[in-house]
Amino acid sequence: MTGKLYIVGVGPGHHDHMTFRAKKVIEESDTIVGYETYVNIVQDLIDGKDIYRYAMTQEVERAHQCIDLAKSGKIVSLVSSGDPGIYGMAGLIYEMLAESDWDPKNGLPVEVIPGVSALNSCASIIGSPLMTDFAVLSMSDLLVPWEIIVKRVEAAAQGDFVIVIYNPSSKKRIHQLQDTIKIMLKYRKPTTPVAIIKGAFRDSQSVVLTDLENLLNHSDKLGMITTVIVGNSSTYNYKDLMINPRGYTSKYNLQEQTNPKLKV
Repeated sequence: MTGKLYIVGVGPGHHDHMTFRAKKVIEESDTIVGYETYVNIVQDLIDGKDIYRYAMTQEVERAHQCIDLAKSGKIVSLVSSGDPGIYGMAGLIYEMLAESDWDPKNGLPVEVIPGVSALNSCASIIGSPLMTDFAVLSMSDLLVPWEIIVKRVEAAAQGDFVIVIYNPSSKKRIHQLQDTIKIMLKYRKPTTPVAIIKGAFRDSQSVVLTDLENLLNHSDKLGMITTVIVGNSSTYNYKDLMINPRGYTSKYNLQEQTNPKLKV
């Protein structure tokens, strides 16, 4: 008997931002697996189910157990915060399945349930910072060599992308964000708007609007549940909001109201 594996994004942490589909598959599942913090987010939805909690650095063990449980006939939800396809568990699951010669059509049924990612939730809190092209970078060099991350930072900064930074720092990782800021300052003004959002939509949420030059003055707000958004050459702040113009002002007068003809 073969079960099914759901890889579920539960959003930033508040049930209001969890999709209907995510709630439905968690309800359907008899087994829940995940990093302890993420399991706690859905604790009130999983009473009576088999629950397997893991520490942060046990991703491989988590993935193996999910696959084994599903193959044994269980309906398994592997829960992730945000979106599991963005620095989440979806990639590892598919890598393992691919190495085992898994057939997506006839093998173990697997479904990714997308969620509200950190870049979406954080952007919504501070206005409209992602209206033009943007790049998403992680400062974690645990799995990606720092030399490669540096090349990506350089390209994004030179290309005038709005830059979203995941995992900006940790107790052991300090120089990465410092080096990144130095690179960005080669291409951007020190006054470039920056937003620091910690714990978006959780009880611990905090938001700081600053600029590139003063980003590190707020090191107490930086950590694994913090997302940093660095504006591009067009981004500006307005009354505690961060606005990235889409370009309408080059074609329209935004103060001039138009009255399209209405059908009678």
